[in-house]
Amino acid sequence: MTSEQRDALRPSGAICALLRTAAAAARASPQRARGATEIIFSSIITIIISVTLSATIQPASAHPQCLDFEPPFKPQWHLEFCSQYEQFGCCDQRMDNVIAERYWDVIEQLETAGYDLCEDTLKEIMCQECSPYAAHLYDAEDPYTPIRDLPGLCFDYCSQFHSKCRHVLRYLTDNQLLLDTSGRDMTTFCSLVDLSDQDYCYPRVLKSPDLNSNLGQVVEDPRGCLQVCLTEVANSLRNPVLMLHSGDDTHRMFIAEQLGFVWVYLRDGSRLERPFLDMSGEVLTTPWLGDERGFLGMAFHPKYRRNGRFFIYYSIQVNGKLDKIRISEMKVSEGDMNVADPYSERVILEIEEPAANHNGGQLLFGQDGHLYIFTGDGGKAGDPFGKYGNAQNRSSLLGKVLRIDVDGSGPVGKAYQIPPDNPFSRDPDARPEVFAYGVRNMWRCSVDRGDPVSGSGRGRIFCGDVGQNRYEEVDIIVKGGNYGWRAKEGFECYDIKLCQNASLNDILPIFAYSHHVGKSVTGGYVYRGCESPNLNGLYIFGDFMTGRLMALEENKAVGTWTEKSICMGSTTTCSFPGLLNHHHKFIISFAEDEAGELYFLATSYASAMSPTGTVFKFMDPSRRAPPGKCKQKPLPVKVKGKTFPFVASEQTVLKTNEKPTRPPLRKYKPATKPPTMSGRHRPTTTAAGTTSKAAAAKPDRKTPPKPVGKNKNKSWQKEKKLKETDVNKNAVGRRPKPPAKKMAAKTPGRAKAKPKTTQSTTDGLKGKKLSESLRGNKITSKRSDPRVTTGPNVTTSDTERVVFSNATKTNVQSKVRQTLPRVRSKHIKSAGTL
Repeated sequence: MTSEQRDALRPSGAICALLRTAAAAARASPQRARGATEIIFSSIITIIISVTLSATIQPASAHPQCLDFEPPFKPQWHLEFCSQYEQFGCCDQRMDNVIAERYWDVIEQLETAGYDLCEDTLKEIMCQECSPYAAHLYDAEDPYTPIRDLPGLCFDYCSQFHSKCRHVLRYLTDNQLLLDTSGRDMTTFCSLVDLSDQDYCYPRVLKSPDLNSNLGQVVEDPRGCLQVCLTEVANSLRNPVLMLHSGDDTHRMFIAEQLGFVWVYLRDGSRLERPFLDMSGEVLTTPWLGDERGFLGMAFHPKYRRNGRFFIYYSIQVNGKLDKIRISEMKVSEGDMNVADPYSERVILEIEEPAANHNGGQLLFGQDGHLYIFTGDGGKAGDPFGKYGNAQNRSSLLGKVLRIDVDGSGPVGKAYQIPPDNPFSRDPDARPEVFAYGVRNMWRCSVDRGDPVSGSGRGRIFCGDVGQNRYEEVDIIVKGGNYGWRAKEGFECYDIKLCQNASLNDILPIFAYSHHVGKSVTGGYVYRGCESPNLNGLYIFGDFMTGRLMALEENKAVGTWTEKSICMGSTTTCSFPGLLNHHHKFIISFAEDEAGELYFLATSYASAMSPTGTVFKFMDPSRRAPPGKCKQKPLPVKVKGKTFPFVASEQTVLKTNEKPTRPPLRKYKPATKPPTMSGRHRPTTTAAGTTSKAAAAKPDRKTPPKPVGKNKNKSWQKEKKLKETDVNKNAVGRRPKPPAKKMAAKTPGRAKAKPKTTQSTTDGLKGKKLSESLRGNKITSKRSDPRVTTGPNVTTSDTERVVFSNATKTNVQSKVRQTLPRVRSKHIKSAGTL
């Protein structure tokens, strides 16, 4: 009994009230107490039964999962065999062909043995490996559950299977208990193949609306929150402020700590012992909780693979008093691709900071190849600098989005050029570097890669702009745009006077949320990866202070964005090896790898000295990309020095990273040579390491040879003609060719037929009538496994003997054997054209 059932059977308020009523009636009138008590107790029983049923009948908790412990997927192309799962399931074309091959091997075994083929039922059972709930059907949700050879069958379906097709079991399983019980008792057998969770047994799993209504979509909790799971990528980092790739096809990731260290992480998760960059001696930072100064930004040049240039953004202090932010260019070392040249720094721009906070910190290259720099408004509260504040003052570089050309030299004293199409390049009252203004403290911006198919959205720049005391906002940057600060905060006015005089052309945020939800936005990315197709197009971001994850979905028809809350999946939803459903509270930054997969960086203690920073990767547990679609071919990385392998520290849902333990698929191989038989078999060993009677006599899958008749010497005549041709060619002086392979039928093996070896006897009857083959106790076999010799006697049931004897009295099975090979070859041909 579950805890819910136990709680349901405890006296509730209604039951207690009824008991109190019965006691009062008994005290008032003993004569009427008996009748009142009967009515009350009947009501109590009714309540108990109804509550018990409501606690017992719970809706199914949808958790699609494949036998490889991964979510299902939509195949890239249609499936020929298990076509009922071509829209969504666990099989791609390769796996579909494997199942089809196994199916026809079994059909041939049944055909040779003279059994009823049960084609439809056999196909249904074998195709359940393609079901999106295959792991549930086979009791393989995790490495700790029992392993099944057969899917879980509902009792009604199982009884029909047992009455008509139980003879196919020997070709589907080696489980002796199942084989024995199937021959004795249907009820016991069906109880063995049944599932404890009746919602998942076949075919009921296909009819449950709770399991199939939103199959393949992102799971939502009762509040409509999208449930996602995470994997741990890196840990033990000191306030990791950013992670980025170099765009050079090596798929390395560079993770920067606020202290000024940048570490290289290889594709296998290992970290190089030596840092890529160590700026800790120059960077201004403190151990204060929430200090915003430090190493804040980094960007690789779009042509980094050729020129090795990258750019950094960090805080410095001059003469122990004046704070500045510095943007510099550096280069990678010529002798080591994983180490920067410490002497290559070239300062591009320095900006004085009037306060210790609001330092900005984002660097990125746009689709136009120019470098974008995002600065804060200078700090303090309400941008109190000057009449309108730094953000509205276009002659100041603070509170701005700057754009510069770093591929050319500017005027004397400048290490960059001004792009000619900058919006204020010809305005004498504005700095030419300004691209957009009116921002408070944009923390983390990103460039949209665009839809992988249509390219829609490509090049858009998204930013999270931290608010003052009421609203946080998300913006899309446009050339020359005024984002309103300090006149506005979010959609509302902050400075009443400035707001009344504000331009009507101010750029409004695409989304804003109040401080009841969060207090410090962390900008994210539009997901454009391959592994989680359901997340494509969602802008995913978070809040630093509350640790809340959020998403925005675009309505392209009207150009608006709708909020989609993101929450960690339940224990059931994230029941995949290696997945997490929790993370640290303080979300510092988001990241995108070279393949477009999405990550975020978080810590449990927001101090530059605290080694609790962890990198998490998003994963959608409801759907994945088809196998092989997202494979990458990274360029090799020449590593000099030691590496530290990744060791996970977070507790996963299943507490394991094991691979599936289910036995490999059974594979029937065609026989090759006639066996030496005396009515006894030596059982062969299958791929799973078990002994199989069916595998001990595997027939050739080709069409059986025609009975020897008028053309019995046809093959001998062909062989003689080939020899004569070779002799004539040699006589002319040509180099003799090796003799051609014989085309004649192989000599049949001989053995004494015993009634107990029904299967092995019938396996040798392929292509001939049973009555002819049994004459003289001779067994004819076209080809057989050369490893098969003698072995222990294989006993058969009385039912098998009856089937065998019936096969000698009728030619029904022989007609089936003549027609099925043609159908089989047709299916194999169609499957092979994929």
